[in-house]
Amino acid sequence: MKSITRVVNRFGKVKSIALCTMAFAVLTSTPVVGQQTAFPQEFKFNMVRNPGLNAAFPNFLPNARGRVKIESVGPVETMDVTVRGLPPNTDFDFFVIQVPKTPFGLAWYQGDIETNRFGVGHQVFVGRFSIETFIVATPPPAPAPTPFNKPPFPDADTNPTTNPVQLYHLGLWFNNPQDAFNAGGPSTVTPFNGEHNAGVQILDTANFPDDFGPLRHVTP
Repeated sequence: MKSITRVVNRFGKVKSIALCTMAFAVLTSTPVVGQQTAFPQEFKFNMVRNPGLNAAFPNFLPNARGRVKIESVGPVETMDVTVRGLPPNTDFDFFVIQVPKTPFGLAWYQGDIETNRFGVGHQVFVGRFSIETFIVATPPPAPAPTPFNKPPFPDADTNPTTNPVQLYHLGLWFNNPQDAFNAGGPSTVTPFNGEHNAGVQILDTANFPDDFGPLRHVTP
C-alpha cells in the first residue's frame, strides 16, 4: 500500500505541475485588454546613385546604392542604413537634407559610414527621422562658434533666422575628395563633413520628389 500511495501521490504532483504549467501558458498567451501588441511602424526605401553624376561621370561607381529601414519607436526613430557598390575601406559622411540634389537646402550632419573591404557599409542612427524632422532658428540671430573657420567653407559666426524647415531627404558624401577622384569621380570639395572639406555626394534620395522625401512617410 505504501508503494501504491507513493505512486499515486507522485502522479498527483506531476498532474498538478502539468495543470499549473498549462494555466500559466494560457494566461501569458491571452492578450490583455487595452495592451498595444502591434510592431513599431517600419518604412523601407532605397538610396540611389547621385543622378547629377550621370552626364559627366557615367562610369563613376555605377553600382552604388543604399537601403534604409526606419522604425518608429515612439519618442525616437531608428534608421538602419546599408550602402553597397562603393570603394573599400573608405569613409563617408551621412546627412539629413532638405532637397536631395544641389543646392540641397539646409542639412544636418547625422554621422559617418565606413565601408569594409567589399565596399559595403552599415550604420544605425537613433533620432527623429519622421514627418516631424525639421530645423528652426527664431529671431534674433545668435552668435555661432567658428572652430573650422577656414577656406573654402569657413564657419558662419551667426545664424540666419528661419521658420521651421522640414528635412525629409538623405545624402551620402565622400569624406575625402581624393577618394572620389581615385574612384574615377570628380575631385570637387564640398562642406559636407565635420571639417567642411568633403568630396562629392554619391548617394541620395532623388528617387523621391523634392518636397516629399522618404522621412515624410514616417509618422511617430
